[in-house]
Amino acid sequence: MHTIGTKGIKSGTRDRAGEKRRRTARRRARGGEGFPSLPAGAAVVVLAAGAALALSDADGGGGGDVLGVLRAVLVPAFLLGAPALVLALALRGLDPLGRVLAAVGGALALPLLVAQGMLMLHVWSVRGGVLAIGALSLVGLVLCRWPRRTTSGGGA
Repeated sequence: MHTIGTKGIKSGTRDRAGEKRRRTARRRARGGEGFPSLPAGAAVVVLAAGAALALSDADGGGGGDVLGVLRAVLVPAFLLGAPALVLALALRGLDPLGRVLAAVGGALALPLLVAQGMLMLHVWSVRGGVLAIGALSLVGLVLCRWPRRTTSGGGA
């Protein structure tokens, strides 16, 4: 009977790979795998600009409709991006592809559910919808970042 061995792998290489896996597992366990700082900061700025443009009444003045073009780009970015970022933060335990797919699916579903609920209650307004999406995203962000209590194995 032929057994498959580990030819060519030195014990030092095996130890380094094991240590790297353990470090990665510890980092994931404490929530250290988040978004890189620069893209996350840029996303927050874009989302904040989208929210500000959605809630403002500014027309943009005279020479060109630059504000209208910015509003057409940044408001949907806010309505889809804010829930997507919060859901991606909440789903830290998933692999990256599953995390992206779940965040995009949830980001598409949340504005639809908010709009349907507001229409059903006869309270629909554009500002109200934007505020509801922003409030739900903010609550989700706070809940994701809230420190969790760990219970000890023994009773008290």
